[in-house]
Amino acid sequence: MSSRLHPAIENAYKVLDGGTLTRDEALALTEVDGPDILDLVSLANKVRLKFADPIVPCSIINAKSGRCSQNCRFCSQSGHHNTGIEEYPLLTPEETLKAAREIYDAGIRTFGYVTSGYGYFKPDEEFRTILDTLDLLHRELPDLKVCVSIGILSEETAKLLAEHHAYRYNMNIQTAPGRYKELIADTHTIEDKIQTIRYLQKYGVTNCTGGIIGVGESWEDRVDMALAIRELDVEGTPLNILLPIPGTPLEHNRRVTPAEAAKTFAIFRLINPAKMLKLTAGRETSMKDFQGLLMLSGANSLMTGGYLTTRGRSIADDEAFIDALNTFAGAPC
Repeated sequence: MSSRLHPAIENAYKVLDGGTLTRDEALALTEVDGPDILDLVSLANKVRLKFADPIVPCSIINAKSGRCSQNCRFCSQSGHHNTGIEEYPLLTPEETLKAAREIYDAGIRTFGYVTSGYGYFKPDEEFRTILDTLDLLHRELPDLKVCVSIGILSEETAKLLAEHHAYRYNMNIQTAPGRYKELIADTHTIEDKIQTIRYLQKYGVTNCTGGIIGVGESWEDRVDMALAIRELDVEGTPLNILLPIPGTPLEHNRRVTPAEAAKTFAIFRLINPAKMLKLTAGRETSMKDFQGLLMLSGANSLMTGGYLTTRGRSIADDEAFIDALNTFAGAPC
């Protein structure tokens, strides 16, 4: 190995041999800057190719929009903020099936069902509609993997989701757990979220747990988020890049630069070598011409077709994008 590598990157090559980064070693990687970032990106891509699954796209539906009682500082759907988004109640099972068929016919086999709101502690009428929706999707599209993101759960509602064959659950911790109240929200706690993950794990539902960068966190906070996710032993990590939305408390936040985002994704990959790392919101708005760089920084999944309240790239464009990325993994150039 060349001694011209940044010492922190040279040390991190142990991950390729099955080693594990300590907190101090991960923090040392946050000091990598300038041209050395590309060396860090190269290592993260090698680790992805050796340990993680191939790149897989997914698509989501916003099944219930706005009027959320929680005050997440970044979110356009919070009832505490005036963002002017479209608001509507929970979609019917048939409406959701129609949307799922569209992405299924486009070749996508992983479908995220997302609702705004605190969550469900009791199996009320709305929660029962969600269960009916899952049942309908499984009957009509049996090979579609249905992921669910409907907020904080009790043990009772987590168990019911498992019984209705939710494939995976998305519960983001958003930032370093110790700074959740300061940076994200104070109408619920990080402990509520972690308990939801534990309930789902108890009943056999896999989890993807990630966060958002650009909310005012430090590099130390990013490393601590990645380490907390590693400790939770979830199956995947979606990472969002903040799009400062007018009407939210973060509307004037500094935008994350492409180099900063690439470094963040690379560090997350090196901390969690074999897990799914998904590029989600912010790739078009923050990365622009550098989306491919971010995927080569360790990501092995991406969200296609749009986000909860903002549009994304078309599925066809992203399929061509993935084909091009695969030329870096040994596919014919």
